[in-house]
This record gives sequence, structure tokens and C-alpha cells, in this order.
Amino acid sequence: MPPEPTRPSAWGNLPLRVLFVFALPALLIAFWWLASDGSTNVYWPPLRTILRTFPDVWTRARLRADLVPSLLRLLAGYASAAVVGVALGTVIGSYRKVRAVCEPVLEFLRAVPPPVLVPVIMLFAGIEDTMKIVVIASGCVWPILLNTVEGVRAVDSVMSETARSYGITGPARMRAVVLPSASPQIFAGLRQALSIGIILMVISEMFAASNGLGFTIVQFQRGFAIPDMWTGILVLGLLGFLLSVVFQLVERRVLGWYHGLRDSSRRSS
Repeated sequence: MPPEPTRPSAWGNLPLRVLFVFALPALLIAFWWLASDGSTNVYWPPLRTILRTFPDVWTRARLRADLVPSLLRLLAGYASAAVVGVALGTVIGSYRKVRAVCEPVLEFLRAVPPPVLVPVIMLFAGIEDTMKIVVIASGCVWPILLNTVEGVRAVDSVMSETARSYGITGPARMRAVVLPSASPQIFAGLRQALSIGIILMVISEMFAASNGLGFTIVQFQRGFAIPDMWTGILVLGLLGFLLSVVFQLVERRVLGWYHGLRDSSRRSS
């Protein structure tokens, strides 16, 4: 038998990947530094002033008091949206009659911006963490749900018939055929929902909150501490970047088979 072809190491292109990840942020930071270097505008302080202020503002105590609660709310709302979105999307995508009944309602609810629902959610969930988690989940659920529906609908009919002929039905079919086939589309929805969740996390913390990144940034703005406010915006950007990197690592691991097939088809073509 001919030897099995060796797969290229995942670390082979690591320097190139690191370059791609950090090249654009480095250019943007350099542009920001040069553009703001001689600024005397109170609302647009030089980047060097913001960076000099950063360690004084974001101490370990403030990170525990503001960053950790925000992150916990984001994860709770995001996880709730992922569970609800994948579960409902799988059911709606699997049954045509259910999809025909639910589609008009879903399109109506999706068109309502989640920030508009904040006052309504406050009436039912109060002003504690429950309200903020519900706001995050209400915005994150839609890209997950809709991408799951489309992913389930796009399952290969040959695979479905083969599974049915082998007696693989019910939960076993969902686990072995439907969810693996729809997983690339599901992860696309999860990626979209992550950025939406960060935005809604900040918005929800601007309403009746006593801690969190959104609350702190608004307090800095109201206190006319403009460099401190910009440091909070930097923290938000760094948080989004780190969460994106973690998501990509998880996606590459869970969808390793999918990326392997796609890479092999590119090489063959």
C-alpha cells in the first residue's frame, strides 16, 4: 500500500498567521498615534496620554469590579442564546410545516432591535443581572437560530436517506448526521452572535447598572474624564479581540474535519 500522505503541521504557518493577526492592529495603532500626536482637543487626547493613563485606571481591583461581571453576563447570555438558538433552529429546520408556521413570527421578532426592548425587559426582569443577560440573549439568539435553520435545511439528502436506510433515526440521526452537517453554518451564526453580544453587554450596562464596562465608560464620560473613557474603549476592543481569538481556536478544533476537507479540496483543485 502506498504510504498515507502526511498532513501539513498546524504550526507550519504560525509566523505567517501571527503576522496576519497583528499586522492590521499595529498599523491602526501607528496611524492613531501619529494622527493624535499633536492633538490639543479635549475630546481627542493623544494616544500616548491614553496609554499613560491606562495602568492607573485599570488596576486589578477595577478589573475584578467591572470587567469580570461584564464577562460573566456576556457568557451567560451568549450560552443561553446558543442553547435556545441551536435547539429551536434544529426543530424548525427539520420540519417544513413547523418552519412555515414559525417563519412569519421569526421575521417579525428579528426586525425588533434588542436595545429597544431594554425598557420592556426591565419591567419584567428588574434591573439586576437577569435583565442584562436577557438583553444579551435576545440579540444573540437570532443569528444562531437562523443559521441553524439554514444549516439543517442544507443537509445532504443522500446522507439523510443513507442514515434512514440503516435505521438511524430520531436523536441518533440528529447527533450523527444533522448537527455535524449543519455545524459550519451554526458556527457562522455563533461568530456573528459574539460581536452582537459584546455590543448588547455594553448597552445593557448603561441602564440602571452599578458596575460593568458600559457603566464605567459612561461614568468617565459624565465626569469629563476623557482619557479614562478612552481607556475603557480600549479595554472593550481588547476584550473583543481576545474573545475572537478564543472562538477561532475552538472553531478550528471542533470543525477540524471540515477545514481539513476544504483545504484538501483546494489543494486538489
